[in-house]
Amino acid sequence: MLERPNRRTRAYLYSELRPVRAPDVDSRSLIRSHFARNNPKPNRGKPEPYDLSPSTQANAFSLAGRNSINRPVSQALLLVMARRVVSLHMLRRLADSATSARCLIPALPKAEVQQARSVTYMPRPGDGAPRAVTLIPGDGIGPLVTDAVEQIMTAMHAPVYFEKYEVHGDMKRVPEEVIESIKKNKVCLKGGLRTPVGGGVSSLNVQLRKELDLYASLVNCFNLPGLPTRHEDVDIVVIRENTEGEYSGLEHEVVPGVVESLKVITKFCSERIAQYAFEYAYLNNRKKVTAVHKANIMKLADGLFLESCREVATKYPSIKYNEIIVDNCCMQLVSKPEQFDVMVTPNLYGNLVANTAAGIAGGTGVMPGGNVGADHAIFEQGASAGNVGNEKILDQKKANPVALLLSSAMMLRHLQFPSFADRLETAVKRVISEGKVRTKDLGGTSTTQEVVDAVISNLD
Repeated sequence: MLERPNRRTRAYLYSELRPVRAPDVDSRSLIRSHFARNNPKPNRGKPEPYDLSPSTQANAFSLAGRNSINRPVSQALLLVMARRVVSLHMLRRLADSATSARCLIPALPKAEVQQARSVTYMPRPGDGAPRAVTLIPGDGIGPLVTDAVEQIMTAMHAPVYFEKYEVHGDMKRVPEEVIESIKKNKVCLKGGLRTPVGGGVSSLNVQLRKELDLYASLVNCFNLPGLPTRHEDVDIVVIRENTEGEYSGLEHEVVPGVVESLKVITKFCSERIAQYAFEYAYLNNRKKVTAVHKANIMKLADGLFLESCREVATKYPSIKYNEIIVDNCCMQLVSKPEQFDVMVTPNLYGNLVANTAAGIAGGTGVMPGGNVGADHAIFEQGASAGNVGNEKILDQKKANPVALLLSSAMMLRHLQFPSFADRLETAVKRVISEGKVRTKDLGGTSTTQEVVDAVISNLD
């Protein structure tokens, strides 16, 4: 008893058909020979199971724009000419026979080919409401580059507004109202904060990361079109654990002349930064994650970090995982940086690796970055703001705002404003590519305001 294929079966079969060109084939002979092979028992005294009359075949060819049986035959037409419903197995056998005869499926007229509609971002109701962002201009050139961001956001009519707070690196603590503002708004944009060298004053940057549990630092180092660098094809994302390790500043004087600095590594923090790195790679179609360590010497601390990375790596079999010792990593970065994709590191190593990668890809003035936790995020210049205290740049008003502008584009995506992020990033890259307006660190003489004006003029 032959089975009736359902609609899905028919669609599946027709989707498998492949057009190929062949000489003329007598379709009637082809179908008769096929069913003679697959139906050994003759139907004596019974009607022929398939209507193979010339009129039926002529009608089938007419549907496809043909009017003769001695023309190229398509697999689909062979199925049409088989008037009775056959089983899935026999339909496939019939299609295979047509393929072996190298038949041709007529092409559809161009008028019948519909263009695919573009897929766009679909916001939820209320997503267009302006979002409050905590703004910390910071020290040195910080107010200059954050003002550049404010001007461009206004020119774009971006759905954000800033709550500005004065915070400076020589303060003992971040003011409580600033912490509360970030907790309320969930997002902060920050200029550089000057951290005194020595003197016992703790870093406000570290305070913010610990207070808000911003456990992941992300710096994206990549070649910008039109900006010459020593290496090409650089596109590295450095993901750094942000809350423990040597960078935490846990140190004390044991006795006069003896200082103890603690490096604390926990499985919990190591696992969650590894999870974030692999999740980032998965969501951004990255192919490899490299763990940076010094486990050959610090076998327990960095060994625990590596163990955590290896465990997480097993959950992402499609992403390649490897490991590299931090000193070899720095050498490889300056010689063959294109080999790296996503890098996950403990706290101190990440600071060194991110700055090295930024220098390779164009300098700290063009590298975006941010710090993110489960509930909050702070966006800032990606690599160390070594020019925060450069009074000459500040007096001449020639600070490079590109890094913070690209970080602002990251912030807009984080806030689910992707079209505004794309517009901003595209405008910045156009200005860099044209090469007419560049600050001193990029080989030009332009002021910060000239860069701002150029970006605004290039907005779509």
